[in-house]
Amino acid sequence: MHRISLLALLLLLAVGSVQAETMYVKDVLYVPVRAGEGNQYRIVQQGLRSGTPLEVIEQNEETGYSFIRFGDGQEGYIQTQYLTGEPIAEDRLSRAKSNLEEARNSLSTARSELEETRTALEQTREEKQQLESRLSSVTEELERIKSVSENAINLEKRNTELREARQELQKEVEVLATENQRLKDSRESSYLLTGGGLVIAGIFIAVVFPLLKPSRKSENWA
Repeated sequence: MHRISLLALLLLLAVGSVQAETMYVKDVLYVPVRAGEGNQYRIVQQGLRSGTPLEVIEQNEETGYSFIRFGDGQEGYIQTQYLTGEPIAEDRLSRAKSNLEEARNSLSTARSELEETRTALEQTREEKQQLESRLSSVTEELERIKSVSENAINLEKRNTELREARQELQKEVEVLATENQRLKDSRESSYLLTGGGLVIAGIFIAVVFPLLKPSRKSENWA
């Protein structure tokens, strides 16, 4: 008999444990607001939900009530024990969740910005390498142009020197030509004078010389 009773009790306990459910007491309260400092006064507000912000105008430690202002300017009395200077746990948890969500969003945004920054940095590095390569090419081209320019300057200088030498030579040639013409004219004059002298000498010989010879008649008379 005792065994049967014990088994029945165990079965009841087992069924009770299966049907039992763990639950929690809510921390949400609704505190009534009264027209005076005591439960005998009428309720002017059925209940302010826990976490509702309000303005405390006056506190009475003897009665344990505080005179408050809430909503759109309504006033009344509420038990001071229900007031706290900090937000309730639910509000703090909600705010913490909101802050956590904002932090997650900020972290996600920061990661995206970091990835974009890395991509931009990689592009900047590639552009830097391209610019350095172009700079090297431009530098080489400038050196080549500089060398060509120096050669061109030297060539122009040499051409100028040659032109000046050519002008000097032309002047000397002109002087020599003038001198040659003068000598030629002088020689022709000498030839003319010599020829004229010879002609005169020939005439003199042909005309005067016979006159100077004694005639045969004169010899005979002698």
